[in-house]
Amino acid sequence: MADLTHPDQLADPARSDVLMHQITLWRRLLAEFLGTALLVTAVVGSGIMAATLSPDDIGLQLLENSVATAFALGALILTFGPVSGAHFNPVVSAADWFLGRRSATGLTGRDLAGYTIAQTAGAIAGSVLANLMFDLAPVTFSTKERAAGHLWLAEIVAVAGLLLLIFALGRSGRAAVAPAAVGAYIGAAYWFTSSTSFANPAVTVGRAFTDTFAGIAPGSVPGFVIAQLAGLVIGVGLLLALYPTAGQAADTHPL
Repeated sequence: MADLTHPDQLADPARSDVLMHQITLWRRLLAEFLGTALLVTAVVGSGIMAATLSPDDIGLQLLENSVATAFALGALILTFGPVSGAHFNPVVSAADWFLGRRSATGLTGRDLAGYTIAQTAGAIAGSVLANLMFDLAPVTFSTKERAAGHLWLAEIVAVAGLLLLIFALGRSGRAAVAPAAVGAYIGAAYWFTSSTSFANPAVTVGRAFTDTFAGIAPGSVPGFVIAQLAGLVIGVGLLLALYPTAGQAADTHPL
């Protein structure tokens, strides 16, 4: 795992991995918790605002939601990237762990477990915070069913594409553009996937805690998570085929 935002580190991924691991685990976990919480707050909060401002126009609601999410994600990557790598996403953390095993870079197994817990807890906290900011009950479990084969396929595509983007940027020395590129990808994926690109198991769990525009019914969560894990396997496989030395310098990043 490496910081994609510091120019002095871009030329030497191995050095950036060492510097990242010098940051204590609790600070990295705090960054992942806060970053994921604020990301979900942006997703849910902008969804609530969109539904309020444009109650009769679903297309405009989605536009408002996607633009706010894309900008918020880019800003959060810049804010927390130097501390934790700004994953905000268990599949990104899992890919980082897998790709870095042989070269002793990336996350350790202990780190991966900690990141996943922090990200999931942060996502739930983000939904609660958004609900409270809009004067709703802290927890209102979603009733929006999202269980269908075409939605699961969309999640596989969204996750595989996200991982390819993140790790290809790091491997090809273009990590400096990651905040803008990842934000742009997620914003676009809202529109070209039928699922509106959750692409994140932690965020999927968190969004079950709000019965608003961005919610997902708890019963639909397992199907989405399984599809996202399938996207993880496919994305890593494609990455290794296209960038066979990706694990040697796996600068990583978010969502």
